[in-house]
This record gives sequence, C-alpha cells and structure tokens, in this order.
Amino acid sequence: MNGVPLRVLIVDDEELARLRLRSLVQECTDPLVTVVGEAASAAQALVWLAQQECDLLLLDVHMPGRDGVQLADELRKRADAPAVVFVTAHAEHALKAFDLDAVDYLTKPVKRERLHAALQRVAQRRGATPATSASPPDEAVIVVSERGRVVRVPLAQVLYLKAELKYVTLRTAEHTYVLDESLSELELRLGDRFLRVHRNALVARRAVRALERRVMAGDGDDEGGETWAVRMAPVDEWLAVSRRQVAAVREALGAAGG
Repeated sequence: MNGVPLRVLIVDDEELARLRLRSLVQECTDPLVTVVGEAASAAQALVWLAQQECDLLLLDVHMPGRDGVQLADELRKRADAPAVVFVTAHAEHALKAFDLDAVDYLTKPVKRERLHAALQRVAQRRGATPATSASPPDEAVIVVSERGRVVRVPLAQVLYLKAELKYVTLRTAEHTYVLDESLSELELRLGDRFLRVHRNALVARRAVRALERRVMAGDGDDEGGETWAVRMAPVDEWLAVSRRQVAAVREALGAAGG
C-alpha cells in the first residue's frame, strides 16, 4: 500500500462486538488500518456516511431495523461505495453476502488472522488500478498463523485443505499449516478453483492427477476400506472421495485434460 491507512467503519448493534473488532483492527499493521467511526444500526451508518467517508464497512448482518444485507445492497448502488466485510454469527447468510460482492464473510467470534486476511484483501482491491481491479487469481493468498508469525500462503501453492478433528490442515508441496477456519468457510471463500471431494476435504482442481478405487485407512468417523480416492500432485498423496462427489471429480479431471 501507499502508506495511507485503510479507513474502517464498524457497524454492529452490540457494543462489546464493536469494541472487540476495534481492538482486533488496531492490532493490524499490514495493511495500515484506522477505525474512523462506529454505528449501532444501518440507519446510524447511513447518517455517518452522508457526512464522512470510509474505505470499508465491518458490517453485522442481524441488527434492529434494516439489516446488514439490506444496507450493503443499498450501498453498492453508489459510485463511491465502500468495501464490505460481513461479520456475523449467522453463517447461513454467506452466499447472499458474496452475491452482494462482499470482500469477505467472517463468523463470530472473529479470529485475528481471519480479520487481518480480510483487511489485506480490501487493501489489495483498494490499491489496484482500474485496469487490474480484479487481481489475477494466483495473487490471492490465505493468511495463516505459524508459531507466532503470520504467513501469507499464495493460493496457487495450496494443494488441498483437510478437516482434522478441531482444525483444518492446509497442504502445499513443501509445508503443512494449521488453520482455525472451518472447511465450510474456506469453501465459500476459495471459489471454483477448489473442489469438495469429501465432507472433510477440499482439493485444488489443478493438483488432482488421478481417481481410483483404493484401500484407505480409517479417518475420524470413517472405518476405512476400499473407496474412491484422488491422487494429489506433486506430493503423491491420496485423499478419499465420497460417492456423491465421484462424478464431480471425474468432470474436473476431464476438464483439466481438455
């Protein structure tokens, strides 16, 4: 970025939620971010926006009166519309949020790494020129926390994500990272470059090399045995494929081959 802080308006009807978000935002140093205002309702936010400007709304969905989805729908019709990141405890609204061109969708309680990743995505959009306002897909990253440091993992390097008990592992050709996000949240954010092959796994379409019947070891609630599985390159690891996803995997392999 050019050193100008990202201006954030926090919109949430719960004072404690606003306080927590303000605290998390203030901990972010990359990009530079400043909270320029708070609002407890959509109506208050509209009054604030009529007099001042911001680059981003951290926007709750469920609020008294007009909800966050309605507010975002109204704001996106403006030429100077700020970016929107939804922050809510209600994950069922995620698809609608992305229909409204929200940059991200965070579920409460918000995790520091997820918020900072969302802020980085907003900063990337804000810093793009009109000719490159849609960043090339390979520039996208997943931000992970590893032993006290923040690591930006390019999406182009991610081979698969797999749910393991209470966390998700992210696999690249050289490293394995642990994420706090749920697989469902990641699936919504990552788009069609990744394919759900099992209730516990998302794979990068480009990294799938084969679909075969194999004997797999038990995993969590699964007892193991012979099942469909995909081979992931270049690590040469196999991941189980649920029966309902076999057709989608075959289609993905056919598209890659074409």
